[in-house]
Amino acid sequence: MAKECRRRTAMRVFAAGGVILAWMAVGAGTALVSSSCRDKEMRRHVKLNDFDALALKPPMGWNSWNRFGCAVDEQLVRSMAEAMVRSGMAAAGYEYVVIDDCWQTARDAEGNIVADPERFPSGIKALADYVHSLGLKFGLYSCAGDKTCEGRPGSRGFEEPDARRYAAWGVDYLKYDWCHTEGLQAEPAYRKMRAALEAAGRPVVFSICEWGRSKPWLWARGVGHLWRTTGDIKDNWESVVKILDLQVGLEDYAGPGGWNDPDMLEVGNGGMTADEYRAHFSLWCLLAAPLMAGNDLRTMSRETTFILTNSDVIAVNQDALGVQGRRIRKEGGLEVWAKPLADGALAVALFNRGQVKERISVSWPELGVETSTCFVRDLWRKRDVGRFLSGFAADVPSHAVVLVKVKPSNIID
Repeated sequence: MAKECRRRTAMRVFAAGGVILAWMAVGAGTALVSSSCRDKEMRRHVKLNDFDALALKPPMGWNSWNRFGCAVDEQLVRSMAEAMVRSGMAAAGYEYVVIDDCWQTARDAEGNIVADPERFPSGIKALADYVHSLGLKFGLYSCAGDKTCEGRPGSRGFEEPDARRYAAWGVDYLKYDWCHTEGLQAEPAYRKMRAALEAAGRPVVFSICEWGRSKPWLWARGVGHLWRTTGDIKDNWESVVKILDLQVGLEDYAGPGGWNDPDMLEVGNGGMTADEYRAHFSLWCLLAAPLMAGNDLRTMSRETTFILTNSDVIAVNQDALGVQGRRIRKEGGLEVWAKPLADGALAVALFNRGQVKERISVSWPELGVETSTCFVRDLWRKRDVGRFLSGFAADVPSHAVVLVKVKPSNIID
């Protein structure tokens, strides 16, 4: 039975494009196979095309919550979608425009969820259609409990009608929160909504947001496409490094089709320095985290735009191998993080969380590189910096990273 499950799992993920098999080859195979076998028994109805082939790379988009909270309306969402295209965000890979909490007000006599008629007078379908007309995808928020975190109607007991409503509106992404869930267990609650979404007939990226309390990385693959690993992020340095530390040890649970989610980006919201925002973005990219911007896209500074649209850095996040990076060394406030890439290179972050500039080095053997020389490219500066023997070192400012791509000299393009 176990052998047959492994064989069929390999066939299924190969059909998804081969990237998961590559991921298995670098050491996360046990987690994937055991998870896939369990899920095979629990969700036989799931089809490759409408579930497993979604989110083979970490989703990229924008969410309203970090910057706007409950202050959302259709004009804001339309203008944000327009800004995503105009600013170059869409060209850089961002595609989901997601309304978080507070879009809903009540249920009608048939139990259907109703959008706020004052804030969304044209209706959610018209808004989704407009977002789609720009070449983007549209997302909404709900909650597994009786109420959302802001006290709006939740989906508990209404999973099927809500999923049908979302499908009729053209929803492509659902963030599903965990407030007011007394008496519920996370795994069955999220499985219930996942089944409802599929039964509704529209492929939807399913974002599990229960803050890591039930260790969703152990069960969420095959249920959702991303799962929060911590509580909410805040727009300050202390929050970023606290969340970063909580990702250590979760590496083997992430990969194509299912991603650890350390929460949305705060880049551009004003609470950190440019170096801190670059570090935040760099590390989320190394973590293969979903990249959901949370700032006002209409008024971005040149620095914020540069950070969020840097193609070299985004390529690390979207790399087809789909391996989450890991911390390979920590000495006080000085750290080295590395992420293997599909072309045989590695993305390496020299990270200084301390208070003064420090020199940080890494040797090729630390990275598992057997050749003595490697080519190094600085990803923020977008330039090759040379060929290095034995290792690489750089001066790293306080609360900053130097992010490089290290390519062994024996790799042929």
